[in-house]
Amino acid sequence: MAAGQAVAVFGAYGHTGRFVVAELLDRGFAPILTGRDADKLAALGASHPGLAVRPATVDDAASLDRALAGAAAVINAAGPFASTAAPVIEAALRAGIPYVDVAAELEANADTFARFAERAAEAGTVVIPAMAFFGGLGDLLVTAAMGDWTSADEAHVAYALSSWHPTAGTRSAGTVSRKRREGRRAVFSEGRMQYRDDAPPTTTWPFPEPIGVRSVIGEFTMADVVTVPSHLAVPEVRTYMTVEAAKDVVAPETPAPTAADGSGRSDQTFLVDVVVRSGGEERRATASGRDIYAFSAPLAVEAVDRVLTGRTRTVGVASAGAVFDAPDFLRALTEQASLSLT
Repeated sequence: MAAGQAVAVFGAYGHTGRFVVAELLDRGFAPILTGRDADKLAALGASHPGLAVRPATVDDAASLDRALAGAAAVINAAGPFASTAAPVIEAALRAGIPYVDVAAELEANADTFARFAERAAEAGTVVIPAMAFFGGLGDLLVTAAMGDWTSADEAHVAYALSSWHPTAGTRSAGTVSRKRREGRRAVFSEGRMQYRDDAPPTTTWPFPEPIGVRSVIGEFTMADVVTVPSHLAVPEVRTYMTVEAAKDVVAPETPAPTAADGSGRSDQTFLVDVVVRSGGEERRATASGRDIYAFSAPLAVEAVDRVLTGRTRTVGVASAGAVFDAPDFLRALTEQASLSLT
């Protein structure tokens, strides 16, 4: 275990950032609280006496360097990641430490692969984008389902959320992504990202019981279309979202998530159903749990722990499925995050 080491959390006072801080503390790490809002950091620090509090902004490299001083790793939980990822990665490279983020912005994820793959590899460090519910979990499940296959014809990742009350960060990230795509939607098909102006299709998906067959928005594209093809030879990667959850996240009147227990988790539940096909053969992996935002914390912290203890398969910019033993990582989450696997 890498417990006892300092891990900087950029955006520590945000909704997901708070879960990350709590997870680090539970596992014996020493979080360094950092981010752009000094007042929010001070308030968070007051609730965690003894933790280092270091304000930093993405347009001030020196402040980021001070924030990461002495840290063994950094977790970036501050969106929009189109603005924060590159500066924090640059700071991590200067500090010579691994970087993990919880970005669900597929454009920001693609930027990370494009901009930093060579430099991170040359530095011998690890940069892991989308180590979160969207992008990270789907990639781990697809990788585990592939097993000994080196390629597949298609991968499908279907999400069944009981509801989706978006955080302010989710809404902000969505706005940035739509602007970057000029309002178009992204689809990964024929081995490349494509952009379309038509409405996404509505179809059905046969989720395992007790959910069963549900209406889903087809081609509801999430970060999995970046993470999966970054290391797996799969020319068609599609993601789906239950219709009710898709309506929740786009409706302006949907409130932010509210805590349903002392840990701050909401009562939202999720099921992720993955199907990969090659030739006439099909393989499947399914995971279920609670609260997609809270769940991102054990994903990110488990990743940091494995990097710091040398349980990795590569260096450079890499997705979860590429850098870790996917089945073993998922098994760990059954203990760390009460994830159920089938």
